[in-house]
Amino acid sequence: MPGVRNARSAIATLLAVATVLLSGCDRGSSNDEGDTASGRSGCPAVQAKAQAAVSRADRTDVPWGGPTSGPKAVTGRTLVYVAQTMTNPGVAGAADGVREAAKVIGWNVRVIDGGGTPAGIQAAMSEAVALRPSGIVIGGFDPNATSQQVARADEAGIPLIGWHAVASPGPSTRPRLFTNITTQVEDVARISAQWVIENSDGNAGVVIFTDASIPFARNKSELIRKELATCAGVDLLAYENIPIPDASSRTPREISSLLSRFRNRWTHSVAINDLYFADAAPAFRAAGKEGAGPPFNIGAGDGDPSAFQRIDNEQYQAATVPEPLTLQGWQIVDEFNRAFAGRPASGYVAPVHISTADNSDGATTWNPSGYQEAYREIWDR
Repeated sequence: MPGVRNARSAIATLLAVATVLLSGCDRGSSNDEGDTASGRSGCPAVQAKAQAAVSRADRTDVPWGGPTSGPKAVTGRTLVYVAQTMTNPGVAGAADGVREAAKVIGWNVRVIDGGGTPAGIQAAMSEAVALRPSGIVIGGFDPNATSQQVARADEAGIPLIGWHAVASPGPSTRPRLFTNITTQVEDVARISAQWVIENSDGNAGVVIFTDASIPFARNKSELIRKELATCAGVDLLAYENIPIPDASSRTPREISSLLSRFRNRWTHSVAINDLYFADAAPAFRAAGKEGAGPPFNIGAGDGDPSAFQRIDNEQYQAATVPEPLTLQGWQIVDEFNRAFAGRPASGYVAPVHISTADNSDGATTWNPSGYQEAYREIWDR
């Protein structure tokens, strides 16, 4: 009958529309397998931009773009490197770079480990100031947490140089630092998030790991969150605050809990430091996860040797945005040499880079080429 046929046709049309609308609601969520399988992006324009940025950051033929002139080596200096904790591979890697460069320029270096606690860091800074060295390195902690010691160093005329001490590279007036050595945190955060967007075709369920007790790390993770939010197909599942000194004990438990909560919805992770994935590996393994992922994990710093080994061996880490730690140690020494000679800071900021199994070529660090030769020539060493 025409009336029945028309009614059935209307019902069928309404069901089809409802199906389309429901599909549209799910599109871009982390458990939408259809989009990923068909290759449709959850954010085509954003993904195209991310793909171009990742392609640039993948390059390994990065020439030296730092200073090529400066004061010759000032002699007879002693540095104290105050470390937030030497269990942080980035802090330790930069310290090793300082030691290496100091040998070349002819200076002495002492490292004092703050142990990762406020009291320990304050005690380490007090000891450093009492030694009256030529200069002190703030190695990976907020100088405002040791404001009394920083003030005493300033009164004694001891220049301070930070490594990841404040959010931005370059000189700082509050707190007073001759300069701060770091890549641009905005660039590191952006490229880490763009790697997730590019790698997932714009369809990902993401967990961020951070240490909110460190202003630099908290700022980085907030920037990562902001960049991920530019892609409608990316779902931020969790924002995990795990202090770095507690990472070895807390990370495995948190990973197990996250896997239980999100299961296959969890496709990617971004951590402010690679060490979280070293501590996460046993929990992933116990849950039966394959080392090659998912979840596919990227460290937004610091690119220590163990991170490269995990990446090359496909053991629960797919990429890192490495700090050029050895170079940065050399830069710290060069910046002190400029301070001692009454010159301004160099203003050099290392470029961002992404290391994966495809471009690391078995290396366990990444540094732009030519920096050692450049600094030796500047110092006449």
